[in-house]
Amino acid sequence: MGLGSYRSPVTTSRRDASARRGFLPTVSASGAIGRYNPSMRPNVLRALESEDRIPFVDLTPANAAVKARILDRIAQTIDTGDFVNGAAVRQFELAFADRTGCHHCVGVSSGLDALRLSLEATGLERGDCVVVPAATFAATFEAVLQADGLPVVVDVNDDDYTLDVRQTQDAAASASHLVPVHLYGQMADMRALAGVARANEVTILEDACQAHGASRDGIGPGGLARSAAFSFYPSKNLGAMGDAGALVTDDGSLADRVRALRSHGETDKYHHEYVGYTARLDTLQAIVLLEKLPLLEKWNGQRGAAAAYYMEALAGLDGLRLPRQAEGSAPVWHLFVVRVSEPKRFAAFLANRGIETGRHYPQPPHLSPAYRDLGFGPGDFPVAEALAREGVSLPLYPGIGEAQLERVCDAVVAYVREL
Repeated sequence: MGLGSYRSPVTTSRRDASARRGFLPTVSASGAIGRYNPSMRPNVLRALESEDRIPFVDLTPANAAVKARILDRIAQTIDTGDFVNGAAVRQFELAFADRTGCHHCVGVSSGLDALRLSLEATGLERGDCVVVPAATFAATFEAVLQADGLPVVVDVNDDDYTLDVRQTQDAAASASHLVPVHLYGQMADMRALAGVARANEVTILEDACQAHGASRDGIGPGGLARSAAFSFYPSKNLGAMGDAGALVTDDGSLADRVRALRSHGETDKYHHEYVGYTARLDTLQAIVLLEKLPLLEKWNGQRGAAAAYYMEALAGLDGLRLPRQAEGSAPVWHLFVVRVSEPKRFAAFLANRGIETGRHYPQPPHLSPAYRDLGFGPGDFPVAEALAREGVSLPLYPGIGEAQLERVCDAVVAYVREL
């Protein structure tokens, strides 16, 4: 499992053993989680001493590893005034393109912009249908609507929570684009979806905002699609220190058009070929990403080790459903989502033991007020709705300690035994 010698999570000696081995050092909470998951900070947690609390996400270890170098490069940027489309942006684009195996990378201001501009640059016209999964963050729907497309929603399969291929075959017949979402860090079945796209002459644009470094059947994001969009929100596997995003592609004309769209539609200084946006990747965020990128593989390995710990320690518990890994899939475990029948009770039980959890995403987009005009209702996408109703995300991040993992598992086992 990559965690050293494995023992049962209820073994009291593990905490001492982890200290001897220096495994994944336990760290104090950073308080880095924002409004996207207010439910993971119940009042009971605020009453606990920080050293007794296990945060849902702690960015401290990752940020500490690069802090000095980032501050030094920011100081240099202040001295040079290289603030907008600075040298660091192009340096990061080249490095990330190389990391993903794609020819081009275009840095933008968010994952939403990466997806929206990809849709526009690939010829999406007003009213064109775009196939999207019912289980996703709202930004997937936002990108389609902001680009004047129409989301055609398809349920996900019950194994890896990505687009159901059979249902996608039917929906693709009337669509111009297909947007698979690699949810929680596990890639969709891109080989099968690419076949669907070819048969229907549909353009694939991947939402890889949670899948930095993931692969399936040896293929990563962008390998079988026109482009893949990434978010570098701070809590992502590769996170900036603010909003940031990028798309990768092998299509040079697509990359050129998105570069123009991100900066007022300019193809040359004051020559506006398109109606564009202010959607550039900030130079300071590019500096952060440049310093963090070499550590991505190591951090993903730590996520994988923590996920493997959970998988082995929590296997076979009645009333708890663990994530399932598709054959040939190499997920990067952006989130570790378990399913229980009473998620609020489960989260409260763990909170009373000082353990934060997350809810991703308790209201699927098709049932959100913002998208009621699409005409969907409860029961239309049962798998996605069950996932939204039952899913709880356990603590998982680079630097989480083995003692912390043990405490989480002990609490989960105690909860199940009380059912």
